[in-house]
Amino acid sequence: MWGPSHFFLILCLWACLDALPVAVNKTKVSPPVEELEPPKSADTGLHYDRYLREVIDFLEKDPHFREKLHNTDMEDIKQGKLAKELDFVSHHVRTKLDELKRQEVNRLRTLIKLKQDANGEKGMTVDHQALLKQFEHLNNMNPHTFEVEDLDRLIKSATNDLDNFDKERHEDFKKYEMAKEHDRKEHLKTLDEDARKKEEEHFEELKKKHADHAKINHPGSQDQLKEVWEEADGLDPNDFDPKTFFKLHDTNGDGYFDEQELEALFTKELEKVYDPTHEEDDMMEMEEERLRMREHVMNEVDTNKDRLVSLDEFITATNRKEFLEPDGWETLEQNPIYTEEELREFEEHLAREEQDLNLKTNDLMKQREELERQQEQLNAQKMELQRAVEHMERSKTQKTEPPVQSKVFSAVEILPGDSQRSQGHQQGLPTHS
Repeated sequence: MWGPSHFFLILCLWACLDALPVAVNKTKVSPPVEELEPPKSADTGLHYDRYLREVIDFLEKDPHFREKLHNTDMEDIKQGKLAKELDFVSHHVRTKLDELKRQEVNRLRTLIKLKQDANGEKGMTVDHQALLKQFEHLNNMNPHTFEVEDLDRLIKSATNDLDNFDKERHEDFKKYEMAKEHDRKEHLKTLDEDARKKEEEHFEELKKKHADHAKINHPGSQDQLKEVWEEADGLDPNDFDPKTFFKLHDTNGDGYFDEQELEALFTKELEKVYDPTHEEDDMMEMEEERLRMREHVMNEVDTNKDRLVSLDEFITATNRKEFLEPDGWETLEQNPIYTEEELREFEEHLAREEQDLNLKTNDLMKQREELERQQEQLNAQKMELQRAVEHMERSKTQKTEPPVQSKVFSAVEILPGDSQRSQGHQQGLPTHS
């Protein structure tokens, strides 16, 4: 019988529930709506992690779906046969799944809009195929209801994405290491000959100090597990018992070692090589080493490739010759992460990106200068318009002022053009003595 965490890990989820599966009579039991509160689970690292976890959490609360889950093998789940059982889950679970899907569609639409706007502001071309890939885990043509196709897509997307998750982590680490070496070489170019020589000597000294560490036990070997048994568990190495060891480190008690539980077993080995207080030790490299160890053990022990190590698989592995007499384990410094050709291609890519960035920067500078020139023209036009308005206001004010009145004479108002007639009239008047 499978536990809920088994189903999560079949979907490549690193999460588990507390409850164990129980036999339920679905004709008598109907879970109330108020109990539909999804428990918290570990983050898978997928961009749709929360949606995936909530969908599975609610489906496992449906008695019919839970029963079918425990009677369906892993390959049938991956092929989508379990998804067809969605048609038989209770109404309130389907209603909640519809709500979850609408929230997820809205989330994706918002993120994509923000990404398009950001790319547009930076003058970058929008990769529409990459944006559409964000919707592969659901049917976005029907954004309102959660259907069989949605569950089928969700299972297949999670399985495929998490199968490739480790590959992407390795690739990201390789880029990190190449970028670190590129930056170091660029820094050396800025130094004079003496300073460059001292820097190179210091670099070689750090490499030697990092490589000078205690022997690393082969991950998953008897020596490695006995060391954990003695130092972490505080038990006598002479009393080492694989079955007891398995139960001690199956921390969630589901009967399997998942990827996190396996990685926890390598902490003692990693502490021999990496110390966060030492300049020569890079914690990014430590996590890459941890990943390599876990992958190695999974490849050797996980015979059915379900990303879990069962007790039977573990006991079988401890009976092999390789468990008792393992080969030596080569750490990262003994296994170059990249070749000189890969580094050269990486640096050429950086150079092209820098060139493109400089071109875009120059274009933006020209656009800025043009905008500033246009702004100056607008300011000049604004000033000219303002002067014209002021001139019109002055002219209007002058026209509305009252006219200056002429001097009024005591007897007769002299009008323009009447000066001669006025004089003659005055000559004809009698003179009084």
